[in-house]
Amino acid sequence: MSRLVLAVDTATPAVTAGVVRLDGDVVEVLAEQVTVDARAHAERLTPNIVGALRDAEVVVDQLDAVVVGCGPGPFTGLRVGMATAAAFGHALGAPVRGVCSLDAIAVGTVGEVLVVTDARRREVYWARYRDGVRVDGPAVNAAADVPGGAEAVAGSPEHAAMFDLPLLAPVYPTAAGLVAAVADWDSEPEPLIPMYLRRPDAKPQAAPR
Repeated sequence: MSRLVLAVDTATPAVTAGVVRLDGDVVEVLAEQVTVDARAHAERLTPNIVGALRDAEVVVDQLDAVVVGCGPGPFTGLRVGMATAAAFGHALGAPVRGVCSLDAIAVGTVGEVLVVTDARRREVYWARYRDGVRVDGPAVNAAADVPGGAEAVAGSPEHAAMFDLPLLAPVYPTAAGLVAAVADWDSEPEPLIPMYLRRPDAKPQAAPR
């Protein structure tokens, strides 16, 4: 069965939107637009979606499904991507499937691979994979506290460099990776649950005494 899928991710500094044709196990990226700017999630996601649809020559009503990265990532970025994906799904009456954004980076990797992204506060979001299948994580830790056992590392170059491991090419979640990370296209999608892994930086003010 062939599907046209909108794939979006805002869990990292990359604001990613792509239109993908999925035919069985074959993933074909028709168009993808990416803006790397950690402060531009809200400003760039919708224009990137519109641009990807235009480049793919796909009308939004033709979309069969939406896939969105659910993190781990910062509160504001995740909220933008997941809310946008949910809105598209609701408007189209199409299923919205959430995937771990680290899984989308790990797709296609071979052997024991660590995937890391920026968690700020001198920490990383991480997960470990065996032949592209997650075996540990996701979690958030200082780099020194991430368990060993990996043979290579992928993800944010700045943070991957903290590990004495060979560097792999995947850096950010791609449209192809997001679609390939969906485990089951035939079941009912699970509710979208953001992977914050810790409380947001913003805290409510204490009530006046």
